[in-house]
Amino acid sequence: MFDMQRVVITGLGIWSCLGTTLDEVRDALYIGKSGIVLDPVRKEMGFRSGLTGRVETPDLKKELPRPLRAYMPEPAQYAYCATRDALKHAGIDQDYLDTHEVGLLYGNDSTADAVYKSISKIVEKKDTMLCGSGAIFQSMNSTVTMNLGVIFHLKGINLTVSGACASGSHAIGLGALLIQDGLQEMVVCGGAQEVNPAATGSFDGISAFSIREDAPEKASRPFDRDRDGLVPGGGAATVILESYESAVRRGAPILAEVLGYGFSANGDHISSPNVDGPARSLEMAIRRAGIDRREIGYVNAHATSTHVGDANEAKAIARVFGERTVPVTSTKSQTGHEMWMAGASEVIYSILMMKSGFIAGNINFEHPDEDSSKLWIPAHTIERPFDTFLSNSFGFGGTNSTLIIRNV
Repeated sequence: MFDMQRVVITGLGIWSCLGTTLDEVRDALYIGKSGIVLDPVRKEMGFRSGLTGRVETPDLKKELPRPLRAYMPEPAQYAYCATRDALKHAGIDQDYLDTHEVGLLYGNDSTADAVYKSISKIVEKKDTMLCGSGAIFQSMNSTVTMNLGVIFHLKGINLTVSGACASGSHAIGLGALLIQDGLQEMVVCGGAQEVNPAATGSFDGISAFSIREDAPEKASRPFDRDRDGLVPGGGAATVILESYESAVRRGAPILAEVLGYGFSANGDHISSPNVDGPARSLEMAIRRAGIDRREIGYVNAHATSTHVGDANEAKAIARVFGERTVPVTSTKSQTGHEMWMAGASEVIYSILMMKSGFIAGNINFEHPDEDSSKLWIPAHTIERPFDTFLSNSFGFGGTNSTLIIRNV
Protein backbone atom coordinates (compact mmCIF):
# COMPACT_ATOMS: atom_id res chain seq x y z
CA MET A 1 0.00 0.00 0.00
CA PHE A 2 1.08 3.58 -0.59
CA ASP A 3 -0.22 7.00 0.33
CA MET A 4 -2.44 8.60 -2.27
CA GLN A 5 -0.83 11.54 -4.02
CA ARG A 6 -2.36 14.98 -3.57
CA VAL A 7 -3.61 16.38 -6.87
CA VAL A 8 -3.13 20.08 -7.57
CA ILE A 9 -3.97 22.43 -10.42
CA THR A 10 -1.04 24.45 -11.76
CA GLY A 11 -2.29 25.85 -15.07
CA LEU A 12 -5.49 27.07 -16.73
CA GLY A 13 -6.33 27.90 -20.33
CA ILE A 14 -9.66 28.99 -21.79
CA TRP A 15 -11.16 29.74 -25.21
CA SER A 16 -14.70 30.84 -24.48
CA CYS A 17 -17.51 33.10 -25.59
CA LEU A 18 -16.60 35.16 -22.51
CA GLY A 19 -13.02 35.70 -23.71
CA THR A 20 -9.82 33.99 -24.70
CA THR A 21 -7.65 34.98 -21.73
CA LEU A 22 -8.14 34.33 -18.03
CA ASP A 23 -8.37 38.05 -17.31
CA GLU A 24 -11.02 38.62 -19.97
CA VAL A 25 -13.10 35.74 -18.70
CA ARG A 26 -12.79 36.75 -15.03
CA ASP A 27 -13.90 40.31 -15.85
CA ALA A 28 -16.82 39.05 -17.95
CA LEU A 29 -17.96 36.84 -15.08
CA TYR A 30 -17.76 39.73 -12.65
CA ILE A 31 -19.82 42.18 -14.71
CA GLY A 32 -22.37 39.57 -15.79
CA LYS A 33 -21.54 39.82 -19.49
CA SER A 34 -23.34 37.40 -21.81
CA GLY A 35 -21.55 35.73 -24.70
CA ILE A 36 -24.78 34.75 -26.49
CA VAL A 37 -25.79 36.16 -29.88
CA LEU A 38 -28.32 35.57 -32.66
CA ASP A 39 -26.69 33.84 -35.63
CA PRO A 40 -28.41 34.75 -38.93
CA VAL A 41 -26.80 31.78 -40.71
CA ARG A 42 -28.78 29.37 -38.53
CA LYS A 43 -32.03 31.11 -39.37
CA GLU A 44 -31.19 30.92 -43.09
CA MET A 45 -30.60 27.18 -42.65
CA GLY A 46 -34.06 26.70 -41.16
CA PHE A 47 -33.16 26.47 -37.50
CA ARG A 48 -36.02 27.01 -35.07
CA SER A 49 -33.55 28.92 -32.87
CA GLY A 50 -30.63 30.98 -34.14
CA LEU A 51 -29.16 31.56 -30.68
CA THR A 52 -25.59 30.50 -29.91
CA GLY A 53 -22.51 31.45 -27.94
CA ARG A 54 -20.14 33.50 -30.10
CA VAL A 55 -16.64 32.03 -30.02
CA GLU A 56 -13.66 33.64 -31.75
CA THR A 57 -12.12 31.58 -34.57
CA PRO A 58 -8.41 30.95 -33.87
CA ASP A 59 -5.85 31.98 -36.51
CA LEU A 60 -3.19 29.29 -36.25
CA LYS A 61 -1.34 29.97 -39.51
CA LYS A 62 1.54 31.68 -37.72
CA GLU A 63 1.76 29.00 -35.02
CA LEU A 64 1.36 25.64 -36.70
CA PRO A 65 2.50 24.30 -40.09
CA ARG A 66 -0.17 23.47 -42.64
CA PRO A 67 0.28 19.67 -42.37
CA LEU A 68 -0.66 19.83 -38.69
CA ARG A 69 -3.55 22.24 -39.24
CA ALA A 70 -4.99 19.91 -41.89
CA TYR A 71 -5.81 17.36 -39.16
CA MET A 72 -7.53 19.82 -36.83
CA PRO A 73 -11.31 20.35 -36.90
CA GLU A 74 -12.91 23.19 -34.98
CA PRO A 75 -12.84 21.64 -31.46
CA ALA A 76 -9.17 20.66 -31.83
CA GLN A 77 -8.29 24.23 -32.75
CA TYR A 78 -9.98 25.57 -29.65
CA ALA A 79 -8.35 22.87 -27.54
CA TYR A 80 -4.90 23.69 -28.92
CA CYS A 81 -5.29 27.36 -27.92
CA ALA A 82 -6.54 26.52 -24.44
CA THR A 83 -3.78 23.94 -23.90
CA ARG A 84 -1.03 26.19 -25.20
CA ASP A 85 -2.10 28.85 -22.71
CA ALA A 86 -2.55 26.42 -19.82
CA LEU A 87 0.94 24.97 -20.27
CA LYS A 88 2.41 28.47 -20.32
CA HIS A 89 0.40 29.37 -17.22
CA ALA A 90 1.82 26.31 -15.46
CA GLY A 91 5.40 27.17 -16.46
CA ILE A 92 5.77 24.10 -18.67
CA ASP A 93 7.87 24.38 -21.84
CA GLN A 94 8.39 21.95 -24.69
CA ASP A 95 11.65 20.68 -23.21
CA TYR A 96 9.74 19.53 -20.12
CA LEU A 97 7.11 17.78 -22.23
CA ASP A 98 9.83 16.08 -24.29
CA THR A 99 11.59 14.70 -21.22
CA HIS A 100 8.64 13.72 -19.01
CA GLU A 101 5.69 11.34 -19.32
CA VAL A 102 2.80 13.79 -19.40
CA GLY A 103 -0.70 12.38 -19.86
CA LEU A 104 -3.70 13.70 -21.78
CA LEU A 105 -7.41 13.22 -21.00
CA TYR A 106 -9.79 15.45 -22.92
CA GLY A 107 -13.55 15.50 -23.12
CA ASN A 108 -15.12 15.49 -26.58
CA ASP A 109 -18.28 13.85 -27.88
CA SER A 110 -18.69 15.00 -31.48
CA THR A 111 -16.92 16.23 -34.59
CA ALA A 112 -20.12 16.73 -36.56
CA ASP A 113 -18.94 19.43 -38.94
CA ALA A 114 -15.92 17.45 -40.15
CA VAL A 115 -18.06 14.36 -40.73
CA TYR A 116 -20.73 16.39 -42.53
CA LYS A 117 -18.22 18.04 -44.86
CA SER A 118 -16.46 14.84 -45.87
CA ILE A 119 -19.67 12.90 -46.48
CA SER A 120 -21.20 15.81 -48.40
CA LYS A 121 -18.18 15.88 -50.69
CA ILE A 122 -18.47 12.16 -51.38
CA VAL A 123 -22.18 12.45 -52.13
CA GLU A 124 -21.71 15.47 -54.38
CA LYS A 125 -18.57 14.41 -56.27
CA LYS A 126 -18.99 10.63 -56.18
CA ASP A 127 -15.28 10.36 -55.38
CA THR A 128 -13.86 9.49 -51.95
CA MET A 129 -10.40 10.65 -53.00
CA LEU A 130 -11.57 14.25 -52.79
CA CYS A 131 -12.05 14.08 -49.03
CA GLY A 132 -8.34 14.61 -48.44
CA SER A 133 -6.05 12.79 -46.05
CA GLY A 134 -6.98 15.01 -43.14
CA ALA A 135 -10.64 14.00 -43.19
CA ILE A 136 -10.02 10.76 -41.28
CA PHE A 137 -8.33 12.47 -38.35
CA GLN A 138 -10.73 15.41 -38.30
CA SER A 139 -13.77 13.13 -38.24
CA MET A 140 -12.82 10.76 -35.43
CA ASN A 141 -14.24 11.42 -31.99
CA SER A 142 -10.71 11.20 -30.57
CA THR A 143 -9.48 13.99 -32.86
CA VAL A 144 -8.73 16.38 -29.99
CA THR A 145 -6.43 14.03 -28.07
CA MET A 146 -4.81 12.79 -31.28
CA ASN A 147 -3.94 16.32 -32.34
CA LEU A 148 -2.85 17.60 -28.94
CA GLY A 149 -0.75 14.50 -28.29
CA VAL A 150 1.14 14.93 -31.56
CA ILE A 151 1.55 18.73 -31.39
CA PHE A 152 2.83 18.80 -27.80
CA HIS A 153 4.68 15.44 -27.93
CA LEU A 154 2.77 14.05 -24.95
CA LYS A 155 3.94 10.59 -23.91
CA GLY A 156 1.63 9.56 -21.06
CA ILE A 157 -1.94 8.31 -21.26
CA ASN A 158 -3.74 9.61 -24.35
CA LEU A 159 -7.50 9.16 -24.18
CA THR A 160 -10.68 10.95 -25.21
CA VAL A 161 -13.38 10.98 -22.54
CA SER A 162 -16.75 10.79 -24.26
CA GLY A 163 -19.46 11.31 -21.66
CA ALA A 164 -21.87 13.78 -23.24
CA CYS A 165 -22.12 17.02 -21.28
CA ALA A 166 -20.12 15.57 -18.38
CA SER A 167 -17.11 14.81 -20.61
CA GLY A 168 -14.85 17.65 -19.47
CA SER A 169 -15.61 17.04 -15.79
CA HIS A 170 -15.00 13.29 -16.08
CA ALA A 171 -11.67 14.02 -17.80
CA ILE A 172 -10.52 16.04 -14.79
CA GLY A 173 -11.85 13.49 -12.32
CA LEU A 174 -10.18 10.56 -14.07
CA GLY A 175 -6.93 12.51 -14.39
CA ALA A 176 -7.01 13.13 -10.65
CA LEU A 177 -7.48 9.41 -9.99
CA LEU A 178 -4.46 8.51 -12.14
CA ILE A 179 -2.28 10.97 -10.23
CA GLN A 180 -3.62 9.89 -6.85
CA ASP A 181 -2.67 6.30 -7.65
CA GLY A 182 0.82 7.30 -8.79
CA LEU A 183 0.25 6.25 -12.40
CA GLN A 184 0.96 9.73 -13.78
CA GLU A 185 2.69 12.76 -12.32
CA MET A 186 0.98 15.22 -14.65
CA VAL A 187 -2.11 15.07 -16.85
CA VAL A 188 -3.40 17.68 -19.30
CA CYS A 189 -7.19 17.61 -18.86
CA GLY A 190 -10.04 19.51 -20.44
CA GLY A 191 -13.02 19.62 -22.73
CA ALA A 192 -13.79 20.95 -26.22
CA GLN A 193 -17.04 21.71 -28.03
CA GLU A 194 -17.56 22.76 -31.66
CA VAL A 195 -19.92 25.71 -32.19
CA ASN A 196 -20.91 25.26 -35.85
CA PRO A 197 -24.55 24.63 -36.90
CA ALA A 198 -23.86 21.01 -37.90
CA ALA A 199 -23.12 20.18 -34.26
CA THR A 200 -26.44 21.48 -32.98
CA GLY A 201 -29.02 20.98 -35.71
CA SER A 202 -30.40 17.78 -34.22
CA PHE A 203 -30.80 19.49 -30.82
CA ASP A 204 -32.73 22.27 -32.52
CA GLY A 205 -34.87 19.62 -34.17
CA ILE A 206 -36.18 18.40 -30.81
CA SER A 207 -36.94 21.98 -29.68
CA ALA A 208 -34.20 21.88 -27.05
CA PHE A 209 -33.16 25.50 -27.60
CA SER A 210 -34.56 28.77 -26.32
CA ILE A 211 -36.38 30.87 -28.91
CA ARG A 212 -36.04 34.14 -26.98
CA GLU A 213 -34.35 35.64 -30.04
CA ASP A 214 -35.40 39.24 -29.42
CA ALA A 215 -32.99 39.46 -26.49
CA PRO A 216 -30.17 36.87 -26.90
CA GLU A 217 -28.42 37.89 -23.70
CA LYS A 218 -31.59 37.05 -21.74
CA ALA A 219 -32.25 33.69 -23.40
CA SER A 220 -30.27 31.42 -21.08
CA ARG A 221 -32.19 31.43 -17.80
CA PRO A 222 -31.10 28.56 -15.53
CA PHE A 223 -33.49 27.98 -12.63
CA ASP A 224 -35.82 30.79 -13.74
CA ARG A 225 -39.51 29.99 -13.86
CA ASP A 226 -39.80 31.34 -17.43
CA ARG A 227 -36.91 29.42 -19.00
CA ASP A 228 -37.74 27.98 -22.40
CA GLY A 229 -34.70 25.91 -23.30
CA LEU A 230 -30.93 25.97 -23.43
CA VAL A 231 -28.58 27.94 -25.70
CA PRO A 232 -25.65 26.09 -27.32
CA GLY A 233 -22.13 27.35 -26.76
CA GLY A 234 -18.63 25.96 -26.95
CA GLY A 235 -14.89 26.48 -27.18
CA ALA A 236 -12.32 24.69 -25.05
CA ALA A 237 -10.90 24.67 -21.55
CA THR A 238 -7.68 23.06 -20.30
CA VAL A 239 -6.62 22.35 -16.72
CA ILE A 240 -3.11 21.13 -15.85
CA LEU A 241 -3.23 18.55 -13.06
CA GLU A 242 -0.12 17.27 -11.31
CA SER A 243 0.94 15.70 -8.08
CA TYR A 244 1.72 18.07 -5.25
CA GLU A 245 5.26 16.69 -5.12
CA SER A 246 5.79 17.37 -8.81
CA ALA A 247 4.50 20.91 -8.51
CA VAL A 248 6.75 21.66 -5.54
CA ARG A 249 9.73 20.12 -7.30
CA ARG A 250 9.12 22.33 -10.34
CA GLY A 251 8.49 25.43 -8.26
CA ALA A 252 5.15 25.67 -10.05
CA PRO A 253 2.33 28.04 -9.13
CA ILE A 254 -0.19 25.92 -7.22
CA LEU A 255 -3.66 27.34 -7.84
CA ALA A 256 -5.98 24.81 -6.23
CA GLU A 257 -6.32 21.20 -5.15
CA VAL A 258 -8.76 18.57 -6.40
CA LEU A 259 -10.27 17.11 -3.24
CA GLY A 260 -13.04 14.89 -4.54
CA TYR A 261 -14.52 13.33 -7.66
CA GLY A 262 -17.94 11.76 -7.58
CA PHE A 263 -19.79 9.98 -10.35
CA SER A 264 -22.95 8.02 -10.95
CA ALA A 265 -25.39 6.88 -13.59
CA ASN A 266 -29.12 7.47 -13.50
CA GLY A 267 -29.93 4.10 -15.03
CA ASP A 268 -33.10 5.68 -16.32
CA HIS A 269 -34.36 7.70 -19.30
CA ILE A 270 -31.84 8.51 -22.04
CA SER A 271 -32.52 12.26 -22.02
CA SER A 272 -34.61 13.13 -18.95
CA PRO A 273 -32.54 13.28 -15.74
CA ASN A 274 -33.74 12.14 -12.34
CA VAL A 275 -32.91 13.29 -8.82
CA ASP A 276 -31.31 10.21 -7.28
CA GLY A 277 -28.43 9.88 -9.77
CA PRO A 278 -27.15 13.46 -9.41
CA ALA A 279 -27.60 13.34 -5.63
CA ARG A 280 -25.44 10.21 -5.40
CA SER A 281 -22.74 11.91 -7.48
CA LEU A 282 -22.68 14.88 -5.09
CA GLU A 283 -22.61 12.63 -2.05
CA MET A 284 -19.76 10.53 -3.43
CA ALA A 285 -17.66 13.61 -4.19
CA ILE A 286 -18.17 14.97 -0.67
CA ARG A 287 -17.38 11.58 0.85
CA ARG A 288 -14.18 11.19 -1.19
CA ALA A 289 -13.12 14.75 -0.40
CA GLY A 290 -13.29 13.88 3.29
CA ILE A 291 -14.85 17.20 4.25
CA ASP A 292 -18.01 18.43 5.92
CA ARG A 293 -20.43 19.71 3.28
CA ARG A 294 -20.64 22.97 5.24
CA GLU A 295 -17.06 23.69 4.14
CA ILE A 296 -18.25 24.08 0.55
CA GLY A 297 -18.73 27.79 -0.09
CA TYR A 298 -20.13 27.71 -3.62
CA VAL A 299 -21.90 25.30 -5.97
CA ASN A 300 -21.49 25.74 -9.72
CA ALA A 301 -24.63 24.03 -10.96
CA HIS A 302 -24.98 22.10 -14.19
CA ALA A 303 -28.36 23.80 -14.77
CA THR A 304 -28.72 24.36 -18.52
CA SER A 305 -32.04 26.26 -18.58
CA THR A 306 -34.33 23.30 -19.26
CA HIS A 307 -37.42 22.71 -17.14
CA VAL A 308 -36.84 19.12 -16.07
CA GLY A 309 -33.04 19.27 -15.77
CA ASP A 310 -32.94 22.41 -13.65
CA ALA A 311 -35.80 21.25 -11.43
CA ASN A 312 -34.25 17.88 -10.69
CA GLU A 313 -30.81 19.34 -10.01
CA ALA A 314 -32.35 21.86 -7.63
CA LYS A 315 -34.01 18.98 -5.79
CA ALA A 316 -30.73 17.04 -5.64
CA ILE A 317 -28.77 20.03 -4.31
CA ALA A 318 -31.44 20.76 -1.69
CA ARG A 319 -31.44 17.08 -0.69
CA VAL A 320 -27.68 17.06 -0.15
CA PHE A 321 -27.10 20.55 1.30
CA GLY A 322 -30.46 21.46 2.78
CA GLU A 323 -32.51 24.46 1.69
CA ARG A 324 -30.79 27.83 1.05
CA THR A 325 -27.53 26.95 2.78
CA VAL A 326 -24.90 27.61 0.08
CA PRO A 327 -24.75 30.02 -2.89
CA VAL A 328 -25.66 28.23 -6.13
CA THR A 329 -25.32 29.68 -9.62
CA SER A 330 -25.09 28.39 -13.16
CA THR A 331 -22.49 30.22 -15.26
CA LYS A 332 -24.41 28.87 -18.27
CA SER A 333 -26.63 31.91 -17.78
CA GLN A 334 -23.73 33.85 -19.36
CA THR A 335 -22.16 31.25 -21.65
CA GLY A 336 -25.04 29.04 -22.72
CA HIS A 337 -24.43 25.32 -22.54
CA GLU A 338 -20.85 24.58 -23.56
CA MET A 339 -21.69 20.87 -23.67
CA TRP A 340 -18.60 18.61 -23.87
CA MET A 341 -16.45 21.55 -22.72
CA ALA A 342 -18.68 22.66 -19.84
CA GLY A 343 -17.32 20.44 -17.08
CA ALA A 344 -13.81 21.81 -17.61
CA SER A 345 -14.69 25.44 -18.33
CA GLU A 346 -16.90 25.69 -15.26
CA VAL A 347 -14.00 24.53 -13.09
CA ILE A 348 -11.96 27.38 -14.54
CA TYR A 349 -14.78 29.90 -14.07
CA SER A 350 -15.15 28.82 -10.46
CA ILE A 351 -11.40 29.00 -9.77
CA LEU A 352 -11.26 32.52 -11.23
CA MET A 353 -14.11 33.56 -8.95
CA MET A 354 -12.53 31.85 -5.95
CA LYS A 355 -9.20 33.58 -6.54
CA SER A 356 -10.92 36.97 -6.83
CA GLY A 357 -13.37 36.66 -3.94
CA PHE A 358 -16.67 36.91 -5.79
CA ILE A 359 -19.52 34.74 -7.05
CA ALA A 360 -20.86 35.57 -10.50
CA GLY A 361 -24.59 36.10 -10.48
CA ASN A 362 -27.02 33.70 -12.11
CA ILE A 363 -28.09 36.36 -14.61
CA ASN A 364 -31.69 36.35 -15.87
CA PHE A 365 -32.87 34.69 -12.66
CA GLU A 366 -35.95 36.81 -12.06
CA HIS A 367 -38.68 34.44 -10.89
CA PRO A 368 -37.90 31.28 -8.90
CA ASP A 369 -40.13 28.26 -9.35
CA GLU A 370 -41.15 25.74 -6.71
CA ASP A 371 -37.79 23.92 -6.88
CA SER A 372 -35.34 26.77 -7.37
CA SER A 373 -36.94 28.72 -4.51
CA LYS A 374 -35.36 26.15 -2.20
CA LEU A 375 -31.86 27.23 -3.27
CA TRP A 376 -29.84 30.36 -2.52
CA ILE A 377 -29.37 31.69 -6.07
CA PRO A 378 -27.89 35.21 -6.30
CA ALA A 379 -29.03 36.88 -9.52
CA HIS A 380 -26.22 39.41 -9.45
CA THR A 381 -22.52 39.21 -8.61
CA ILE A 382 -21.82 39.14 -4.89
CA GLU A 383 -18.55 39.87 -3.14
CA ARG A 384 -18.14 36.69 -1.15
CA PRO A 385 -14.84 34.91 -0.46
CA PHE A 386 -14.90 31.10 -0.54
CA ASP A 387 -12.12 28.54 -0.52
CA THR A 388 -13.92 25.34 -1.57
CA PHE A 389 -16.41 24.79 -4.37
CA LEU A 390 -18.40 21.95 -5.90
CA SER A 391 -19.06 21.75 -9.65
CA ASN A 392 -21.74 19.55 -11.22
CA SER A 393 -21.85 18.17 -14.77
CA PHE A 394 -24.58 15.86 -16.01
CA GLY A 395 -25.04 14.37 -19.47
CA PHE A 396 -27.40 12.52 -21.79
CA GLY A 397 -27.69 8.86 -20.97
CA GLY A 398 -27.66 9.71 -17.29
CA THR A 399 -23.93 10.17 -16.74
CA ASN A 400 -23.10 12.38 -13.75
CA SER A 401 -19.84 13.91 -12.55
CA THR A 402 -19.11 16.11 -9.54
CA LEU A 403 -15.81 17.75 -8.61
CA ILE A 404 -14.80 19.41 -5.33
CA ILE A 405 -11.86 21.80 -5.51
CA ARG A 406 -10.16 23.82 -2.77
CA ASN A 407 -8.07 26.98 -2.92
CA VAL A 408 -4.35 26.69 -2.17
